[in-house]
Amino acid sequence: MGYFRENVEKAKGYEPGFQPKQTDVIKLNTNENPYPPSPNVMKVLAEITPERLRRYPDPLGNEFRRAAAEVNNVEPDYIMCCNGGDELLSMAFRAFCDQNRPVAYPVPTYSLYPVLATLQNCEAIEIPFDDEFNLPPRLVGTGAALTIVCNPNAPTGSFVGVEEITSLADELDGVLLVDEAYVDFAEENCARLVRDFDNVIILRSMSKGYSLAGIRFGYAIAKPELIAGLMKVKDSYNVDAIAIAVATAAIKDQQYFKENVEKVKTERQELTEQLRALNFEVSSSFANFVLAKSSYPASEIYDKLIQRNIYVRYFDLLGLGDKLRITVGTRQQNEKLISALKEILSE
Repeated sequence: MGYFRENVEKAKGYEPGFQPKQTDVIKLNTNENPYPPSPNVMKVLAEITPERLRRYPDPLGNEFRRAAAEVNNVEPDYIMCCNGGDELLSMAFRAFCDQNRPVAYPVPTYSLYPVLATLQNCEAIEIPFDDEFNLPPRLVGTGAALTIVCNPNAPTGSFVGVEEITSLADELDGVLLVDEAYVDFAEENCARLVRDFDNVIILRSMSKGYSLAGIRFGYAIAKPELIAGLMKVKDSYNVDAIAIAVATAAIKDQQYFKENVEKVKTERQELTEQLRALNFEVSSSFANFVLAKSSYPASEIYDKLIQRNIYVRYFDLLGLGDKLRITVGTRQQNEKLISALKEILSE
């Protein structure tokens, strides 16, 4: 048709994990938390009034900003609400990148980054991880306006230590965005860096540890000057009234959150051990998923699991074609997966 900009025409677009319509499936393909959100969330949801829906929401989501600031030991003006972590990524590309201002990130990583680079018409400098998924030293010398490190990394589940991220932030001239969508399941995080660096943005998601993937809510942590700049490129009312209320209730219930996270960690370890017993190669994961490699073709395992109503994630991408990313489910879900894998591998 010729209506779209050239870079939009050539963009492949991001491909989310398959969302099966039937409910009698074991869904381990999109890294959702297998446990329900805090009971406080459901209570707040039940108390939403028609008047609250009739009015526009608080454009800044200040109720949530105050609650998130307390949890992260910063002031509220260090926090910005987002319509999922993906919106923050989109805002960062629009704010910092163009044809003369590239983005850089290690690969393999979250497959949305190159899509956003194409749409923004900026160069994407992709620096390969080594076999141990260590932070590539070459990231420092790219001259990129925006550097992104997904930590824990998707889809590998690997983690770069906070001291290494600190050194990277210190050496970069541009902005460093640390995508901590999965950090709830790690042992440490980079939130404290925003106190010492004016070029660091931390991305957080309410989808994983807080079991709120369905409401699309995330947030940024950064120096107020960076937050103020990002505010210029956000939608007027980018988070809705229900999402603000629900996310606030969730982040305030830290006891429930921590108990939920510990359950996922326990099941992650159990699932890792069971997969290794089936001769899968599984590196230690710091997220709510594992990346498993088998000598049996990964694409065939993926298809045969679907035949059994079990969904995991397969990426037909360089370096990932022989692996499956498996979300940590409940004990029952994981056991059904292992049982199915035993059948498949013995065929």
